[in-house]
Amino acid sequence: MHSAVVTSRGDRIRWVELPGEAPARVYLHGLGSTSPAYFTASAVHPLLAGRRSLLVDLLGHGHSDRPEGFAYTLEAHADALAQALVQAGIGGDADGADADADADGADAAGGAEVIAHSMGGAVAIVLAARHPRLVSRLVLVDANLDPQVSVRGVAGSSGIASYTEEEFLAGGWAEVRDRVTPHWWSTMRLAGRTALHRSAVHLAAGTTPTMRELLLELKIPRGFLHPEADGTLSGAEALEAAGVAVVALPDCGHNIMLDNPEAFARATAELLA
Repeated sequence: MHSAVVTSRGDRIRWVELPGEAPARVYLHGLGSTSPAYFTASAVHPLLAGRRSLLVDLLGHGHSDRPEGFAYTLEAHADALAQALVQAGIGGDADGADADADADGADAAGGAEVIAHSMGGAVAIVLAARHPRLVSRLVLVDANLDPQVSVRGVAGSSGIASYTEEEFLAGGWAEVRDRVTPHWWSTMRLAGRTALHRSAVHLAAGTTPTMRELLLELKIPRGFLHPEADGTLSGAEALEAAGVAVVALPDCGHNIMLDNPEAFARATAELLA
């Protein structure tokens, strides 16, 4: 287990690292998840194996620390992740100094190929926009691109965001536990409750500009994987016009890498070729 201090209070992001060749690949999980559980099989799949691979847990999730004083905005997640990646030697010297390139991302030769699911995809977009030196390619896996309306009673992030923080901590978390699938709860229960709620609230609120708008402006190679069963991706034509490869995959739901690992590995390898 590797780790890096990413806040002034000494909080650590942790990751599982698989040795291999450069450029590195960084795998990012979604809300209430953990990267080793969701991405290990993909990272060692014959089509994707052989690269240095960092299976990173964002603050508040999985093996990483769960600071109560952290904001858990998408920007805060991205900046903390940037600190960890710099210390891991991504995008330049591992001396803790984040020497970003210019805003158009042209100097991304030392950056990582980032493969990011759901909320992790939203964080990855913000990371690429704010710290362009750290990201050379981006594969988004059914990622959040737009703000959401919070809806009480649904199982996803918008349901968690429908509670106030006080309501969630006082017992709303148990209602969420009873609504989500056993698989999601197996990793969600590892997340700090404050971290889970704040992350969901800020994911629902999105960013300004939105994650979609940020994605459209990025100059690095980008791909977006989504379940074929969901139909045409909203805004797909504009994404493709901006250079984002939009790929629909069969026989899967939101957790594409778990539902159809072969199709996921093949599509991801093609996007990163």
